[in-house]
Amino acid sequence: MTVAITPGRLIRTQEIPGLDYRATRDRFDESWRDPLSLLLGLGRAAGADLVEFFLEHNQHISCLAEDDSITSISPTIVAGAGVRVFLGKGDCYVSTNDLTFSGLKAALEKGLAIMGLTLPGPASHLSEINLELFRDYATAKGKETWLDQCSSMQEMGDVLLAANGTIAQKARHIQARRSAYFRDWQEVMVAASDGTFARDIRLTQSVSSNLLCADGDHRSSIGQRLGDTSDPHFLRSWDYASTAEEVAESAGKMLYADYVESGNYPIIMANHFGGVIFHEACGHLLETTQIERGTTPFIDKKGKKIAHENLTAWDEGLSADAFGTLDMDDEGMPTQRTLLIEKGVLKNFLSDRAGSMRTGHPRTGSGRRAGYTYAAASRMRNTYIAAGETSVDDLFASVDKGIYCKKMGGGSVGATGQFNFGVDEAYLIEDGKITKPLKGATLIGEAKEIMQRISLCSNDLSLAPGFCGSVSGSIYVTVGQPHLKVDSITVGGR
Repeated sequence: MTVAITPGRLIRTQEIPGLDYRATRDRFDESWRDPLSLLLGLGRAAGADLVEFFLEHNQHISCLAEDDSITSISPTIVAGAGVRVFLGKGDCYVSTNDLTFSGLKAALEKGLAIMGLTLPGPASHLSEINLELFRDYATAKGKETWLDQCSSMQEMGDVLLAANGTIAQKARHIQARRSAYFRDWQEVMVAASDGTFARDIRLTQSVSSNLLCADGDHRSSIGQRLGDTSDPHFLRSWDYASTAEEVAESAGKMLYADYVESGNYPIIMANHFGGVIFHEACGHLLETTQIERGTTPFIDKKGKKIAHENLTAWDEGLSADAFGTLDMDDEGMPTQRTLLIEKGVLKNFLSDRAGSMRTGHPRTGSGRRAGYTYAAASRMRNTYIAAGETSVDDLFASVDKGIYCKKMGGGSVGATGQFNFGVDEAYLIEDGKITKPLKGATLIGEAKEIMQRISLCSNDLSLAPGFCGSVSGSIYVTVGQPHLKVDSITVGGR
């Protein structure tokens, strides 16, 4: 026997097994209000301070072309949910791939049990949580048709092979050519006992080309990545000829480049992906997860000077088409623009729900996760050093002898901000002019020191797509900066 549901009425717990919920299974919509509001009420009645559900549908596909062949096409379809239970300053997270009412209820019960809580007795009465009016960003912004408009698998392969063919025409001494594409479509719903009830669809896409050249003992490897959110036609509009031209030119210059000499130098760091150092060496240290662990040197520096007075930095989720742009975070909070550093002074940290609860810093719409198997954590979105007032020419003119770091490579960062980053493409600066290519450079330093030495920022801010791994998985982010001058940094080489 099933029992009809009257919104807002008191429900006896013994009635729950017979309740008739018919939430739409292939999409998240208003029909999910009743089952989720009851489950949230059940969690609160058990004694939880707050309960949050995160529901996800995900379709991901990647395609790889190596030389003149498609070597991999990998599709993935995922559906699941996670429930987070808060009690005092503690919390726990349980995930499941069972999106039925009974499956979600079982996950909730496990979470409550972990926190030492039990469901009310069979004769108890409980009320559903009064959720807000449904915030459906997907419908409001016309995202429902995005997936159907994206490129087919045949088109993916054709474009990537054409890109590799163009590289072959433009480069010399080729050892390997690779072009890759992925598309990540995600539908999410968040419901929490504070009344949050929201849905969104995200579409993230990326293309990349990599070129390895070799001539005797000489080697060079250069890559370029482009990314986008919200454009189903992104792959079709990719100017792969321009990408091929750029990687071929850079690889050719680096092939016979001299090795850099180790030492301390002033450097000019290029815009665009040059912002990865700020992201890694400083941005992570401004997340409340670092405050909770006590691993950031900036833990007590809010309102104090931590960088050169010419440096201002932002984190936001608003830039059109940027990799880290969101209408809402993974806790259902609308995205926003957060001033991190203003003229060298630390203004704000990035905080999710748990981080705010445990550190006192206000939420910033920064609760993010890779998917339903992860609890949200404070994470960056589009993070960049703001444009300054110095021209690029004046920036170079201020350096008598130094290094221009045009394209950054991989690196590592310690828990408290010690870093080393490889430079894929570098040039010697002499008397304010670029003179010859250099390879083998590694930038070495500490965040709290390097921030004080970024003395000049040009007026050519540019953003670049990237990936960020942390406690809540790998997520899509944007890094960025204008060209900037670092007065002195240790450069490892030969």
